[in-house]
Amino acid sequence: MSPAENKVSPKTVSQPVRVVVVMDPISDIKPAKDTTLAMLLAAQERGWEIWYAEQRDLWLRDGVPMARLAPLTVKNDLEDWYALGESQIQGLSEFDVILMRKDPPFDMEYIYTTYILERAEDAGVLVVNKPQGLRDMNEKVYTAWFPQCCAPTLITRDMADMHAFLKEHRHIVCKPLYGMGGRSIFVLEQKDKNANVIFETMTEYGTRFAIVQKYLPEIVESGDSRILVIDGEPAPYALARIPSATDNRGNLAAGAKGVGRELNERDRWLVGQIGPELRRRGMLFVGLDVIGGYVTEINVTSPTGVRELDKQFGTQIAGLLMDAIEKRLS
Repeated sequence: MSPAENKVSPKTVSQPVRVVVVMDPISDIKPAKDTTLAMLLAAQERGWEIWYAEQRDLWLRDGVPMARLAPLTVKNDLEDWYALGESQIQGLSEFDVILMRKDPPFDMEYIYTTYILERAEDAGVLVVNKPQGLRDMNEKVYTAWFPQCCAPTLITRDMADMHAFLKEHRHIVCKPLYGMGGRSIFVLEQKDKNANVIFETMTEYGTRFAIVQKYLPEIVESGDSRILVIDGEPAPYALARIPSATDNRGNLAAGAKGVGRELNERDRWLVGQIGPELRRRGMLFVGLDVIGGYVTEINVTSPTGVRELDKQFGTQIAGLLMDAIEKRLS
């Protein structure tokens, strides 16, 4: 039976959608800011049945995707936000939706996890985001598919090429391809004597690819904006992350301040360029990082920003995702 022939039947009113969330330990999240919690609250409000797993709880047996799952209930309470029932072993193909919300690093363990999830997808489960897309769309490299949307960018392991790029643009950003949350991001000017050691560190002396981009000074005033894209369409507001006075990084995890703003014409043009391809490839929840009108990253693993925008504008962005999921299921 082909995957297309083996899709789950549409749910009736009497059959709640059964959801598995794969995430980092729920006990360790920051509920005021956690986008996964916003998703789970939205799913629970619709009467969906939620089951919880961490990466370690998944396995394959003779090609069948299995998991040790615990029933999960959530609350919008900053002190007491979840309760887990007793774990039990179940086949992942028995569910309708899997929310893959494990944070990077995107390492081999992450890739192995996508193989397990893909076996569930082959059995008819909707995996958000699509496992193949998670593997194919490195969050920094995938910008290369949309050069018209991006500032000058070089991906290389050649340190001489990095020096030439720095000489050409005079002010650049250098970062690894596997990081998240602003980790190991360096801003360099042409005469910076740290350039050699930074390029050596980023490329491990020319043995590993890294990325350098032209520095966009707009980040100081307007920040690094996160535009959430839901099944190819933008959420109504973006979250501008303004760096602190003592840091270059527009990342909330690095101390930036999150300020919501309305989308502008350029934002909508960027989503119009990228969103249709995201939809075609089954990427239902993606975050575009935009500085000065240019996309710097396309975040597909576990984009954030929902709770901050909902708080500032009274939106229910996770509900838009649940709408998209229901549409896919039907």
